[in-house]
Amino acid sequence: MKNILIVSAHPEPTSLTRQLVDVTVETLGAAGHEIVQSELYGMKWKAVFDADDFPVRTNPDRLSFIMESGHAYATGNQTPDVVAEQAKLLAADAVILQFPLWWYSVPAILKGWIERVYAFGFAYGYQNGTNEFRFGNGILKGKRALVNVQAGGPVVDYGPRGINAPIEQLLFPLTHGALFYPGMDVLPTHAVYSAGHVSTAEEVEAIKAGWRARLAGLFTDAPIPFRAQNGGDFPDRHTMADDVAPGQTGIVAHVERVVETVDA
Repeated sequence: MKNILIVSAHPEPTSLTRQLVDVTVETLGAAGHEIVQSELYGMKWKAVFDADDFPVRTNPDRLSFIMESGHAYATGNQTPDVVAEQAKLLAADAVILQFPLWWYSVPAILKGWIERVYAFGFAYGYQNGTNEFRFGNGILKGKRALVNVQAGGPVVDYGPRGINAPIEQLLFPLTHGALFYPGMDVLPTHAVYSAGHVSTAEEVEAIKAGWRARLAGLFTDAPIPFRAQNGGDFPDRHTMADDVAPGQTGIVAHVERVVETVDA
């Protein structure tokens, strides 16, 4: 039995996203796994990262988020909601994020969850306050992550030359930045396209069936082969070596081989 954390973000209970969250709970629960949820709208999660996150300030005159975040984490002065979410992450064997694509990114409430929960000393600055333990080697190392996103546009818009660009590139700040950074093995994104145009029960059932099939590989599918910071590809932990991915730059250079998004 594994512990699964589902973090979801959609305000409408009848939405396709929320229906797929129900599928996640039912499917993985039936397989014997323990399910823990963070349904952010239902929790009325505080999305804004601000001074209220630091009840005990080390410097009351000027707000430094890194300094205050590290101080709060190290001294046990984080807000209770943040502490609870960090505990969920530490206990999880896999983390599943389910949300609609809003303006080419995650909903603000999910971004706020990341900003507030990913404290200095926890998700970054781990262990020694440096950049040594990141991008494949952090506090969440050994856990799996799977993103399920509902996009409004048709699949052709997200093709290699589509007007919106491939979904894996749009979500690179999430998959590589927020999930791989603290150590998780990130599976290829499961995207549902034209989500806003699904109109029949048959279409919904087909989408649910595709998601059930995808969940079956949660602990067996190969993760995106992001290049680890400490595996030799980044000798100074900052810049890729000249002999790695020659001729490539940007996002594509960070993946050892092309990985296709798993589409519904």
